[in-house]
Amino acid sequence: MKLKLCAALGAVSIVTTPAAGWQATGDYDIVIRGGRVLDGAGNPWVSADVAVKDGRIAKIGKVLGRGKREVDARGRYVTPGWIDMMDQSGSVLRKNGLAENKLRTGVTTLIAGEGGTPVPAEEIAAYFKELETTGIAVNFGSYYSPTQARSAVMGDADGRPTPSQMVDMQTKVKIAMNAGTLGLATALIYPPGTFQTTQELIDITKVAAPCNAVYATHMRDESAGLLEGIKEAIAIGEGAGVKVEIFHLKASYAPKYGQLMPGAVKLVNDARARGVDIAADMYMYPFSGTGLEVTAPTWVYAKGFDEAVKLLKDPAQRTRMKADIKKGPMPGWTNMVYSVGGWNNVILANPHNPKFAKYRFKSIADIAKAEGVADPADLAWDIMLAALPKRAMAIYMSMDERDIETALKQPWVSIGSDAGAAEVYGEIDGLGLPHPRAYGNAARTIAEYVKRRNVLTLEDAVRKMTSWPAHRMGLTDRGVLREGLRADITIFDYDKLDDRAWLDKPTTSPVGIDDVIVNGQLVLADGKVTGARPGMVLKGGCAAPGAQLR
Repeated sequence: MKLKLCAALGAVSIVTTPAAGWQATGDYDIVIRGGRVLDGAGNPWVSADVAVKDGRIAKIGKVLGRGKREVDARGRYVTPGWIDMMDQSGSVLRKNGLAENKLRTGVTTLIAGEGGTPVPAEEIAAYFKELETTGIAVNFGSYYSPTQARSAVMGDADGRPTPSQMVDMQTKVKIAMNAGTLGLATALIYPPGTFQTTQELIDITKVAAPCNAVYATHMRDESAGLLEGIKEAIAIGEGAGVKVEIFHLKASYAPKYGQLMPGAVKLVNDARARGVDIAADMYMYPFSGTGLEVTAPTWVYAKGFDEAVKLLKDPAQRTRMKADIKKGPMPGWTNMVYSVGGWNNVILANPHNPKFAKYRFKSIADIAKAEGVADPADLAWDIMLAALPKRAMAIYMSMDERDIETALKQPWVSIGSDAGAAEVYGEIDGLGLPHPRAYGNAARTIAEYVKRRNVLTLEDAVRKMTSWPAHRMGLTDRGVLREGLRADITIFDYDKLDDRAWLDKPTTSPVGIDDVIVNGQLVLADGKVTGARPGMVLKGGCAAPGAQLR
């Protein structure tokens, strides 16, 4: 099967590079006055005005003309709009495109799709058109998932694809890439992704290589097997000929806090030294969040989720599951309970059941005691089953600040929340997980790791949320403040900036960010959401005319 491509696919299809000498004439749509302008490339700030016209940055410097809207930025920083490199808003934007919790933390661009798109490959083009038609306040791009393709072709049970099934999966990838997805993403900790082998993923992913695609991954193991997980990600990237992005880089293994992350950093640096285009993103909290289903061993899901439910109801099978938890690390399964140090460090976040709602933000161990359940595992699985068809969510106290700081200092690390927009502002995000990262992640990067801990400089923190992720994703028309580029701009007061969301108040927005511009329009003005929806769908290289995979 041959691939027919245009000559060059280095940038996303929406990019329009301004001609040499391009400039706007006349007065402007917006003029930002007297701010400390950080260009996003890591340079120190300069005092300047920024003029915006027709969705682009028209002038940086002394602006003599007037704006239809004037923003006084004296004493505040003016930066490119912040990019969330690991977003979860693919579904919720169809219900509410305002993404207010994202705007209030300074974010203007979302890169989503850890689990793929919310629609099948054949419907992605229509899905993107729907977002553009109904309107979104932020820019949005998404990955497709090889696991999504596998499930459509093979179902959710274990097993190896036949040659014809592999062709069918590759065909779905081509359809998704032609529709404009940015690459392929896996979440190999979750069945049925767990059942995909390294070679299977290489064979599926290599189809997307001509599209300047990224292979992004929630690795197979982020705990005891962290280094093996990174090695596999590198092998997939090298084997398929694509860039590699490690989602939410972390070392979630309590017995070796402070020991695994230096080795992880070395693996990435060594791979980059030999020419592998690999990088990572992180969220800024020492605890993760996901469903309670991951506390059961992988073998439980080998025959599909419906069969897994039967096993989880069987006392004899539960005895075997509990024994596996006590064994510690096992091949092919991230033993989350063991890795975080026991059920005391697994916190119920959202049971989706009124019986257990009173226990939110209590540990599974404490809830088991309160309910008179001898083994916390039984309590966890009872909560999981009672929530179906919804997904009971938990917080896992899984990280150490030493490892967070080690990773964050790496120049190739960007910032991603692993959280979605909220359908209703002030409530939990589209994942159904009340984790503070949905409301505070980007702001916390500066408030915690620049202001309070002095881990990063302000210039580098901004770079990690602007020019670096834009460069990484091929978004050549945004990510820095340059005349002629798209006007995505975040304005904040450094002294006032503070992330306020935490476990006890996860849906609290930060302070200090009052003005945000997307594609030349104010979407947050004087601390109020304007209702404007100027966001664009950001599409990958194979969506460009004449660039389609065949």
